[in-house]
Amino acid sequence: QVHLVESGGGLVQPGGSLRLSCTASGSIGSIYTMAWHRQAPGQQRQLVARITRGGITNYEDSVRGRFTISRDNATNTVYLQMNSLNSEDTAVYYCNIWGTPAWGQGTQVTVSS
Repeated sequence: QVHLVESGGGLVQPGGSLRLSCTASGSIGSIYTMAWHRQAPGQQRQLVARITRGGITNYEDSVRGRFTISRDNATNTVYLQMNSLNSEDTAVYYCNIWGTPAWGQGTQVTVSS
């Protein structure tokens, strides 16, 4: 069984920054892609960014250039550095082992003045 724990969400003003973390534990194996998704109220969950074990990244168009996904394979942790935040980034952010039903509990990010 895989367990994912996210942290780092909160309230931030427009233009501000936050860094999310997600640590995986359990039977995760050694080759996997990690991803961050988000879900705003009344909207479907969408992929924000993902990163392979080797560090290849993909980003959703609206966050490219503002968000950076990274990972530490030694600690099974994936990060999402979010800069230049705006109100449209307000959502619950979830980490996920790509292609599996393993999801974290979510962390709320609210961008508001």
